[in-house]
Amino acid sequence: MNTSTPLLLASLGTTVLTGCSASKQHAVTNDDQRPNVILLVADDIGYGDLSPYGEPTVRTPQVQRLADRGLRFTNAHAVASTSTPSRYSLLTGHYSWRRPDTGVAAGNAGMIIRPEQQTVADLFKQRGYATGAVGKWHLGLADKTGTQDWNGHITPGPSDIGFDYSYIMAATGDRVPCVWVENEHVVDLDPSDPIAVSYRAPFEGEPLGKTHPELLTKLRPSPNHGHDQAIVNGISRIGYMRGGRSALWHDENIADSITTKAVQFVERHAHEPFFLYLGTNDIHVPRYPHERFRGKSGMGLRGDAILQFDWTVGNLLDALDRLGIADNTIIILTSDNGPVVDDGYADLSVEQLGDHRPWGDLRGGKYSNFEAGTRIPLIISWPHHVKPGNSKALVSQIDLFASLATLLGADIAEGAAPDSRNALPSLLGKDRHGRDYIIEKAGSISICDGRWKYIAPSKGLAYNKLTDIELGNAPEPQLYDLKHDLGEQHNVAAQHPEIVARLQEMLQEEMGDR
Repeated sequence: MNTSTPLLLASLGTTVLTGCSASKQHAVTNDDQRPNVILLVADDIGYGDLSPYGEPTVRTPQVQRLADRGLRFTNAHAVASTSTPSRYSLLTGHYSWRRPDTGVAAGNAGMIIRPEQQTVADLFKQRGYATGAVGKWHLGLADKTGTQDWNGHITPGPSDIGFDYSYIMAATGDRVPCVWVENEHVVDLDPSDPIAVSYRAPFEGEPLGKTHPELLTKLRPSPNHGHDQAIVNGISRIGYMRGGRSALWHDENIADSITTKAVQFVERHAHEPFFLYLGTNDIHVPRYPHERFRGKSGMGLRGDAILQFDWTVGNLLDALDRLGIADNTIIILTSDNGPVVDDGYADLSVEQLGDHRPWGDLRGGKYSNFEAGTRIPLIISWPHHVKPGNSKALVSQIDLFASLATLLGADIAEGAAPDSRNALPSLLGKDRHGRDYIIEKAGSISICDGRWKYIAPSKGLAYNKLTDIELGNAPEPQLYDLKHDLGEQHNVAAQHPEIVARLQEMLQEEMGDR
């Protein structure tokens, strides 16, 4: 989508028309104020991990509180089933599979999103919004891998892609460096104890999880996952790190830090329009929630981390209510990909999972081509504009870019967000059909028209024994009738060659488009 939208959402007390080429335009009343927007992206939370999605074994009352006043989508999808490519597509409107460098990023990866690319944050900045990014980043920092100045100004960074303020983890909790980076500088760093990071070789004299297991006082890694390298606060990670001891985070305080910084950002900008990209660390590994949540879920540390995520949502909602801006704030709650139970640490989440099904009725999980890999929770709340309820509309995170551009009346730069389409009527509950098709990538590539899902042949592994997840790769074409077989148990490609041919042609046209 290269053309700018003529639509404008500004403080004019007017009615704004929103629409897309495939559907009628719909009216949304603007109440004299540009709405704040919070894009809350959870980490590894699956379709069945939240109360509004019907699993009786988990209770997330704060997410339910949001859902009760918002629209719950049951057919929403991420572009990929892992973090970095999913978040890249969400923020840029560009399919991550079109680039070869959007795989899961190391902690010292260079910026995946380049400064010359327009992002969702740029759209808001263009329209005069204060913009912030708080929490998990995992999109790289600095120009190239390994070139970060961890002891000075880390540039390029979030400020180069539209964010006025940032308080982020460089990557994820299981990858070094385990420090907070605020406005592109490491927080609480002692200059006399500089940070060094490597993903190639350990630093001499620094203990590792695999050589000093006695130092693993909080969590131990699962065998063969690779989380047995640098030790930070009693937990071993991926990668090697030296120094920066005064700046190291404590895992049990991560959610508190993210929540506090997010609420502070909202408080600072309560009297002006703001956009906040809030990425929680929950429920990604290593899962070591604050002690006030530990043991409370009955499902091990993974379940306890879900409760901690729910607490974050509740704090955010309380802040909006307290500041009197809840009615003028759009909250988009979603996840970057599907669930995984054992993803590298022996935290007893497998043993204590009980009857809980993080994937709900779906097959697969994180890393998978099957539905549980990319069908994710999506709840949108905008009081007085979005009618509470449920939607079966087929929607993809790739379309958030163009949809928010339409909402704002922002210009999409030439060549930017080429894969994003305006889905605002669907996101606001006016259109219950949604996209004609979605495309996803997780090893193989798939296309789904809402009923029929085609997974292209792949030489990849069919099963990941470390995570106990079916990956959905197969040497033959796969076709599933999701209307009658949501769990993707029956490959009917041989029975419906005409549907396979149609979806193959659609996929080939899309892949050759840009």
